Amino acid sequence: MASIANVRRALISAPQVARGYTTAAAVKVPAVLHGIEGRYATALYTAAAKKSALDAVEADLQQVKRIVEKDSKLREYLQNPTINRIEKKSGVQQLLSAGKYNELTKNFFDTLAENGRLYDTVKIINSYGSLMSAGRGEVQVTITSAKELDAKDVAKVKGFLAKSNFITAKQTLIVSNKVNPTILGGLVVEFGDKTIDLSVSSKINKLNQLLHEAI
Repeated sequence: MASIANVRRALISAPQVARGYTTAAAVKVPAVLHGIEGRYATALYTAAAKKSALDAVEADLQQVKRIVEKDSKLREYLQNPTINRIEKKSGVQQLLSAGKYNELTKNFFDTLAENGRLYDTVKIINSYGSLMSAGRGEVQVTITSAKELDAKDVAKVKGFLAKSNFITAKQTLIVSNKVNPTILGGLVVEFGDKTIDLSVSSKINKLNQLLHEAI
C-alpha cells in the first residue's frame, strides 16, 4: 500500500511528474514526452517499471481505451466539465471494478479524477503506449497516400526505411497507411520527429512559391 501512496503523491503535481518522480525512481524512460499527457504517462511508466508491471498496465490501458472508444456516453461523461471530481472518481471506480485491473491502474485513474484530468484519458493512454513501443525498440511509421496502398507498396517503403540511416538494426518498424486525398498523389512518410514529404501537393506548393518569388 505504501508504494501505491507514493505513486499517488507523485501524480498529484502534474508539472513535476516526469522530472521529479522519474529521478526518484531511478527508472530509465525510453523516450521523453512533452505536454500534460506525456508527464502523466511517464509517471505511470516509472511506477509500473518499479513494480515490474509495465505489460500488465499496458493491457489495462488498452482495455480502457477500447471501452471508451466504443461507448459514446462514457466519453461524454469523462469530458463533461460540469460533473464534479468526486462523482467522476466514483464513476471510474465503478467502471474499473467490473474487470481485473492492476492496482496501479486503479490508483492512476483515481488520481486523474482527483486532478480533473479524465478528459485526457485517451491521450495519456496513447502516450503510455508510445513509451512502451519505444522500450521495445519499435518505430511507428505512418505512410500517408491519396489512395490506400497495397501490401507490396507498403513493404517497399518499409524496406527502404529499414535500409536507411534513420533506422538501426535493433529497431522494428510498425507501419500504418493513412489515406488523405488532399495530397493528390505521392507519399508522406512520418516516423519519430521526421517527415519525408514526396506528395504531389507539396511539389505544387513549392512550384507556386518559386513562381511567386520569380514575379
